[in-house]
Amino acid sequence: MKNLESQIAQALSQALEHTFSHTLPAEQIALQPTRKEFAGTFTFVTFPLTKALGKGPEQIGQALGDYLQEHAPQVAGYNVVKGFLNLEIHDAVWLEMFAAQVAGISGVFGESGQKQKVVVEYSSPNTNKPLHLGHLRNNFLGYSVAEIMKGAGHEVVKANLVNDRGIHICKSMIAYEMFGNGETPETASMKGDHLVGKYYVKFDQEYKKQIDDLVAQGMDKEQAKKQAPLMLQAQEMLQKWEQGDAETIALWKLMNGWVYDGFDSTYRTIGVDFDKFYYESGTYMLGKDRVEEGLAKGVFFKKEDGSVWVDLTDQGLDEKLLLRADGTSVYITQDLGTAELKYEDFHYDQSIYVVADEQNYHFQVLKATLKKLGKPYADGIFHLSYGMVDLPSGKMKSREGTVVDADELVAEMIETARQKTNELGKIDGFSKEEAEQLYHTLAMGALKYFLLKVDPKKRMLFNPEESIDFKGHTGPFIQYTHARIAAILRKASELGISSETQDFAAIEVLHETERDALILLNTAGQVVEDAARNYAPSIVAQYAFDLAKAYNRFYTEVPIFQESNAQVLSFRIAFSRQVAKTLKQTMALLGIAVPDRM
Repeated sequence: MKNLESQIAQALSQALEHTFSHTLPAEQIALQPTRKEFAGTFTFVTFPLTKALGKGPEQIGQALGDYLQEHAPQVAGYNVVKGFLNLEIHDAVWLEMFAAQVAGISGVFGESGQKQKVVVEYSSPNTNKPLHLGHLRNNFLGYSVAEIMKGAGHEVVKANLVNDRGIHICKSMIAYEMFGNGETPETASMKGDHLVGKYYVKFDQEYKKQIDDLVAQGMDKEQAKKQAPLMLQAQEMLQKWEQGDAETIALWKLMNGWVYDGFDSTYRTIGVDFDKFYYESGTYMLGKDRVEEGLAKGVFFKKEDGSVWVDLTDQGLDEKLLLRADGTSVYITQDLGTAELKYEDFHYDQSIYVVADEQNYHFQVLKATLKKLGKPYADGIFHLSYGMVDLPSGKMKSREGTVVDADELVAEMIETARQKTNELGKIDGFSKEEAEQLYHTLAMGALKYFLLKVDPKKRMLFNPEESIDFKGHTGPFIQYTHARIAAILRKASELGISSETQDFAAIEVLHETERDALILLNTAGQVVEDAARNYAPSIVAQYAFDLAKAYNRFYTEVPIFQESNAQVLSFRIAFSRQVAKTLKQTMALLGIAVPDRM
């Protein structure tokens, strides 16, 4: 598609030179997609040329259109709407480009001009509770951005930084010590992450009781929060952990092991993976080293209580705590260490952090602090910020009434897929195992597509019922389109209709719906490059929906198997096959599988 655009731009440059003796290099000519209500593929805006040429915008468009129709073999026709020259492309051009795709001469996706080494860090769970709905958006977004970057030709590493240490982890550990009575995931019949999460909630419940008791005794509430025995115990446990106390470390390893088993199960269910795991417990000491380095360089400073800070007021930020007075680290301490470790491991050009927008300030501080330290990798840091996900009230239960548990949500989605599919009677002839796999595929397609079709920066409302509609702007609609094409290809095979021919020159005129879909097929590479450049799976999601919609219009208006011309019939089967292939590959970039039968 880029090659065609450059050919048209070159022809327009020649047209301006020949018709108006005006020089405008082809690389300075910008083409836009033609608006859907007008005939054409590319639009050239003539308004900016009126002063230089001394002509009206419509007059310029008319003259250029006449020249192109006569001298540019790609241009079949044109129309001028005010200052917009809309150019129609010959069907033969689309057929030639399609033949190259079918023959594998040009891939479905192009490769970006400059290949980069990219680390995409996502998921980043805490080992004190299970994953929730917000984690699902994070995991799907991170996985998809990584796959899209790979599709655009970059070398990508998927990383997961596990927040496995700190005061929040100690809270679960203290509560388990006090109230656990030796309970295990096996004895409790619970996933390990859910069991540990239960004790995190227990800590909070008991902590609040202690605060209320202290307030009732006349203590100020803020002081009570600091002096509550459970909080003091958690802080003491954190210090013991950092000192390597054997009992504390043993309990930490035991409970984290339960959580990792639970996380692994969830990751398998939702279909995300990682190339590299980092752990706060393995990076915070390196972060402390960087704090010492900053002190030695004079870019960090100590306060009277011994805490270490960086002053970023000269960059429009505040003073930021880097190390507590008692010597324990904070989040940014380990982030300084992890950034260095990732660079040592992969020498990345870009390090993308997929983290919710509530941490926008944190990543501004991280980047600015690394720059203060003079780190060469600071400029490569990019925070891919995303908004929160809400559910319609009453749609789905949450474990504690505030956070929607990821495992529960996925199970509910699978059940919804089962009900919808059975209502529509679409599983005749499926074995029980095949049916269960289909329910899971549809559920994950619905969930992922709904979360990814929205711009990441936007806060969004997730509606489970709406997400699994087979006719709307949903994952199941696209999945159903792929299954429909797979059925067509099976029928073609049974009838002995070949789609192997790549000589479509005898096809003189395309049906309008074929042309629309062919144009979309030829933009797949550009779509992936745009999505990679903008870190936006929503661009790929919209493309897959547009292509599925275009094919369904073709399917409705063109009775494929009633075609008497063997070459046209062969083309339509090849065309259908290429649409299915492109849908499968673009949906895979979103982490979504497409079934062959539904």
